[in-house]
Amino acid sequence: MRFLDANVFIYAYYKPKRQLTSKEKQMKDEAKNIITRVSQGKEEVVTSVVHVSEIVNILKHGMPQDQLTGIIRGLFMLDNVTINEVTREAYFAATELGDDMKLEANDALAVDVLKTNGISEIYSFDEHFDKIEGITRLPSI
Repeated sequence: MRFLDANVFIYAYYKPKRQLTSKEKQMKDEAKNIITRVSQGKEEVVTSVVHVSEIVNILKHGMPQDQLTGIIRGLFMLDNVTINEVTREAYFAATELGDDMKLEANDALAVDVLKTNGISEIYSFDEHFDKIEGITRLPSI
């Protein structure tokens, strides 16, 4: 099982108004591949309700509401996707962990979910996960 970061959805679905660099195109293609494997039930992933909210908050500006709603509902309906609830206390602890690790709260929350669940791999394009001991970021683009 791997943690699925919000930015994978953003790379997969966001339609930029400018031409993408070759690296950005590669990231977009890889994000689409990850989403396809998860959608088809070929991989088990975990994320949090906070990260799902992050997906909605970013993609709502560039995608029709019904399409976005379909993506989010579909995510909740997949048996191979675990979406962790986040308590007030857990999010507060993530802000403190973020201070210690020099991460913003949502990324620190991802680290906490990873460690709490004994998961060592995260699907993300955020390179700052590369410096977290015991965590491997995939893909390594």
